Amino acid sequence: MDLFLTGLISILHPKMLFFIFGGTFIGITLGALPGLSATMGVAILLPVTFYLPPEQGMLILLGVYVGGIYGGSIAAILLNIPGCPASLMTTLDGYPMTKKGQGGRAIGIATTSSFVGGVIGVLALIFVAPFLAQAALSFGPAEYAMLAFLGLSAIVIVAAKSIVKGFIGVVIGLLMATVGMDPIVSVPRFTYGSIDLMSGISYIPVVIGLFGLSEVMVQTLQMKQLKAVRQTIGQVFPNLADFKKIFRHFFHPAWIGTLIGALPGAGASISAIISYNRAVQASKKPDEFGSGIPEGLISCETANNASIGGALVPLLTLGIPGSAVTAVLLGALMMHDITPGPLLFVQQPGLVYTIFAGLLMANLAMLILGLAGGKVFPRIVNLKQSALLPSIIVLCSVGAFAINNSMFEVGIMFVCGIGGFFLRELAISPGPIILGLILGPIAESNFRGALELSRGSLLIFVQKPISLIILIVTISLLLSPFLRGWLLKTKSGLSAGKA
Repeated sequence: MDLFLTGLISILHPKMLFFIFGGTFIGITLGALPGLSATMGVAILLPVTFYLPPEQGMLILLGVYVGGIYGGSIAAILLNIPGCPASLMTTLDGYPMTKKGQGGRAIGIATTSSFVGGVIGVLALIFVAPFLAQAALSFGPAEYAMLAFLGLSAIVIVAAKSIVKGFIGVVIGLLMATVGMDPIVSVPRFTYGSIDLMSGISYIPVVIGLFGLSEVMVQTLQMKQLKAVRQTIGQVFPNLADFKKIFRHFFHPAWIGTLIGALPGAGASISAIISYNRAVQASKKPDEFGSGIPEGLISCETANNASIGGALVPLLTLGIPGSAVTAVLLGALMMHDITPGPLLFVQQPGLVYTIFAGLLMANLAMLILGLAGGKVFPRIVNLKQSALLPSIIVLCSVGAFAINNSMFEVGIMFVCGIGGFFLRELAISPGPIILGLILGPIAESNFRGALELSRGSLLIFVQKPISLIILIVTISLLLSPFLRGWLLKTKSGLSAGKA
């Protein structure tokens, strides 16, 4: 508790508050723009944090993360267009409320529910993460190798529509991770005589290209000015009856979002879907869902924001990013020579608890900005893409160049952006590529290190209970899509036989 209070005091400095509120404002702005997500915002601002101390840089990115997930609800409510994937379920009841002339009320409920879910997710992070990190201190190379494989396998299944395309994305990332010096014997690999490739392919221009530039290309081909929001926003601050509904229905969405968010590969979108479905099943009037009722908004907005705190649990305690956003956050930490994992809680507890307190403050900033700007932020959806998209290209280029003052990095960014565009056309998600690039070196170095310790024996990966359990979970995740398909076929066959 003393460490948390120290972290809380540190973020109350005016400069720290400026970074938190500024990052949250940027996140809400980007989240409210259809097609621009929290992941893209964090990726674009990542180079900016290179010139800041780690604490300040992380506070900006956490603010963008929190604001981006919430901001997607604005376009979902007013235009029936999810501002980000996490707001898909918000459209089901948010837009019908707008059609009833209750757009302001819907935004107020979404904002308050997001705050409640976000705070519960942070509290879970504060109380669970230290214990998990303490348990992980006994991990060796074999356990870390299995954890890296677990992270890769989970994102393959969840982040892509097809497990085959997910594997393709991970393989691309793993191949990119092999460029540079061998981590064990320091022999150049796939550098083709290029000095710039001796240190490997930097993940920052890759992230900016795949998530930023490729998205600009997609949006350019689909460029069209959205219809102006003509609905009357009305009162944004929830009334007493809405507050009662929020505090009556927040519990289940909050723990669902936190738990799902903590699973490597899961995230806000899945949390919202599961929570909404659970709310429908538990309701005495399930037919009313989808017609514009507050309970529908509360279920999905509480869950998707609670997942933020849950997603940071495996990142900070085990060094495993469970989503595209946390993969970028992992890159931000490593950019400052900070390796997430159990030792982080021992070596830099001040940074850890500053992150905890900063995330809590980011949720408060989201509540204040969301309610105060409830009638202003809706106008963001009308920004002209013809002016917005070129600005993003400039930011991407400057960000890629600023890391090492190298045009080579800008070239990598453009190559990855063009490649990412074609991969998106093939429905290959950029998320597995980034995780393959980041987790690849971790998996390779620990896997080979474990083999060195065991003198080439693979039994080292099953001799300890922890590594064996992680291996079993990994294999189960990889087999689960095939098992689900087999069960569905069997079930449909039995139903056809009975008919």
